[in-house]
Amino acid sequence: MEVRFTASESVEIQVEEQTRPIQHYLRQPQRLVNAIADPKLMEALSEDLFLLKMRPLNFMDIYHFQPTVILKVWSTPKGTLYLQSQSCEIRGIDYINNRFFLNVTGILSPQQRQEQTYLVGRADLEVKVALPPALWLTPKPLLEVAGNGLLKSVLVRIKQRILSHLLNDYQQWTKDEPLLESLPAQTLPVLE
Repeated sequence: MEVRFTASESVEIQVEEQTRPIQHYLRQPQRLVNAIADPKLMEALSEDLFLLKMRPLNFMDIYHFQPTVILKVWSTPKGTLYLQSQSCEIRGIDYINNRFFLNVTGILSPQQRQEQTYLVGRADLEVKVALPPALWLTPKPLLEVAGNGLLKSVLVRIKQRILSHLLNDYQQWTKDEPLLESLPAQTLPVLE
């Protein structure tokens, strides 16, 4: 039996502008991923691809598993950040891993309103999975409530990290960056 679970989460954060605009910060996908994901659970595969190991999850107190997702994260020159899942693996349950589809998309963009900057974003998460025989007799509405709730909790956790870490990292970045720019240029030795 195949079921489909979905969840969406929106975020709107007022940004206290620093010496450098938030748009410049948002053009650094690696730094943003580090700010919103636990660095111990994330690995950079390239400049815009990241392997994210989610924390182990529990479905209906029966199945315990750990999804890993490869995310593509990129930004536009105006600082709009996008993310899109590229692939996924479920560690812990081979039966589900072979019958599992995950799609996650997200956007985070700076918006000006009445001389104030806001970060406005949305993430959508969809999972399609063929359930193992042990769950075939469970009523589908009960499965959907449990699955949708599990996905929502994942997105809420990500939203909390955005709210607690992203702006702090932006402020730290603005303090660090001017220091880098003010350092004297290294002089190269003259070869004779």
